Amino acid sequence: MLAYAPAMLFFLFFCLGVRRDRRRFGNAVHLGLAVVFGLLAVVGTLGRSHPLWGLVAGVALFVLPALGTVVLAGFLIANGVTMVRKEGRRPANLLSLLAGLGILGVIALLIAAVVRQTAGLLVIAATTVGLVGYVAFLFLCFVGYAFLYGRLPVRRQADYVVVLGSGLIGGSKVPPLLASRLERGRAVYERLVARGSTPLLLTSGGQGPDEKLPESHAMADYLVERGFPVDRIVREDRSRTTEENLRFSRALMEEANLDYRCVVVTNNYHAFRAALMARKAGVNGQVVGSPTAAYFWPSATIREFAAVFLAHKVVNLGVCLLLVLGGALIWWVR
Repeated sequence: MLAYAPAMLFFLFFCLGVRRDRRRFGNAVHLGLAVVFGLLAVVGTLGRSHPLWGLVAGVALFVLPALGTVVLAGFLIANGVTMVRKEGRRPANLLSLLAGLGILGVIALLIAAVVRQTAGLLVIAATTVGLVGYVAFLFLCFVGYAFLYGRLPVRRQADYVVVLGSGLIGGSKVPPLLASRLERGRAVYERLVARGSTPLLLTSGGQGPDEKLPESHAMADYLVERGFPVDRIVREDRSRTTEENLRFSRALMEEANLDYRCVVVTNNYHAFRAALMARKAGVNGQVVGSPTAAYFWPSATIREFAAVFLAHKVVNLGVCLLLVLGGALIWWVR
């Protein structure tokens, strides 16, 4: 039972963190550590009670992630090609392709280090694996908890449904990505009304340099054209970024009601990071996601993770620096 103590401890931290505020990246890390220590405890327990099964579990714990990594690299490369074909060669659309090629590069480095058996190459390979392992662990924590966060229940009562804006097509037309948010926002609004609330729907988005009108106005027009009551819409038309969407929307809601409660709507790949940002901005509400095209999800998720990783750059880059310095020290004393 003692072997499971670390897993149970981190799972307790996870439960307490979710109860305190589910919009915390620390919850994702605690859940990831609980899973890792739980798997190690299972393998260790099997090894002591049933050595053969313990050996099988240990091999599986090594082989399955290795095979999964190769499959993941192929999937990311294929998805990257699809992204470029459908969305163009903008840097953001190349993320999954670059990630897949990067994984293959690390695999090639490991094979070269094992084959050549040179001390310098082994140190470089070990340091690279440490860096990639750290980032990969955080990425899996991010993806796993983002999936879980998107399925946690939200409030049954709310005063506002806030729909975050995005760019417009041709400077005036709502694109499919934004239409998906608006339709989910309408669904959330109707569900709240059915439960007895009288919410307002707040469209949030200012006017970009290439847009003919503020995004919030185009979003409101989209809803009204489809039968949504115009007197239940509030427009926030100053924001240019997600941070400003949340901050300016909060100001409008607090101006009307200091004790407001809200539900924020964005796309599913963006929901968890938007929740982290909402917590930082002091917004009193959780975030829900709307469907996104499957081919778009991998690159968008990588972009979201990179933003969260850099939002905690002091800790994350500090750990990466320590790993590099550790590799340099081994190189120096070898």
